[in-house]
Amino acid sequence: MNSGVRAYANARPAPDMDALVRKHADLVKRIAYHLVGRLPPQVEVEDLMQAGMMGLIEAAQNYTSGRGASFETYAGIRIRGAMLDALRKLDWAPRSIHRKARAAALAVREVEAKLGGEASEADVAGHMGVTLDEYQRIVQDALGCQLLRLNDADDGAESSLDRLPDGAPDPATAVLDDSLRQAIIEAMGALPERERLVLSLYYEQELNLKEIGAVLRVTESRVCQLHGQALLRLKSRLIEWRN
Repeated sequence: MNSGVRAYANARPAPDMDALVRKHADLVKRIAYHLVGRLPPQVEVEDLMQAGMMGLIEAAQNYTSGRGASFETYAGIRIRGAMLDALRKLDWAPRSIHRKARAAALAVREVEAKLGGEASEADVAGHMGVTLDEYQRIVQDALGCQLLRLNDADDGAESSLDRLPDGAPDPATAVLDDSLRQAIIEAMGALPERERLVLSLYYEQELNLKEIGAVLRVTESRVCQLHGQALLRLKSRLIEWRN
């Protein structure tokens, strides 16, 4: 029995979730192989798949339709997040990249609060006192090092979003999970159209960055920047929820 199947069996999803989980199990595999190609050789794809299966199960437990994001897109975000959480012990990125990624997320939040709307990359770069090229490099470096998680605590410690439900009845956890689910789906639905499209093509349609670039008629590097900016914007909009 492979690790993904073991994770699924151990979680014992409710009967009404079974078809949904099985239908999207291949999404876990595809995301795992997308990630592992950009990670150190000691990272095993089976470990990513095991963590991703838990993310898929959690997504199936928490998803509600009609909130601006399809299940595939929502599940893709949660699967990837679960995989990245599992990589925390193998984190090899310099502290400076962590620090800059957190500063960028905070800058997005502050600029959007000031403008009362979406912050452009140029707006955020100006707020941080860096050039647009420098800001895009920060986003790209953070994404390449797998740092754009939705659940990073500001001090690098485990946040409340890191803990997956263990199946035991816990009203407080249930409320927390429901609140997080709504916050993520609503934040995704409120993304700028182009960033929302990148997430949909990457997580739901499972296109790679080069293929997305062909759809949008931009370079692969630009798609990477848009992908990172979308996750950064989500991260910034979840700061209030986490606090």
